[in-house]
Amino acid sequence: MDADAFLTRDTLLIIVLLVLGIGGSGLARGFLAEQGYDALGSAVFVTGYGTMVFLLWWGWLRPLDITGPSER
Repeated sequence: MDADAFLTRDTLLIIVLLVLGIGGSGLARGFLAEQGYDALGSAVFVTGYGTMVFLLWWGWLRPLDITGPSER
């Protein structure tokens, strides 16, 4: 398999969204919890994770035309 075919712009964007949405918000949540801002850290994580899910849905799932079999 060709590496260029696998690492398209869309694939890289999905990877960045996943890393930032899960890893980035998780690290920010941990840092804020260590500083004594546990509630704010939880809000940051939920907001980051929720934004990631919304962007993945908006960019890749919403445009799909998913329909069942048509009657003939």
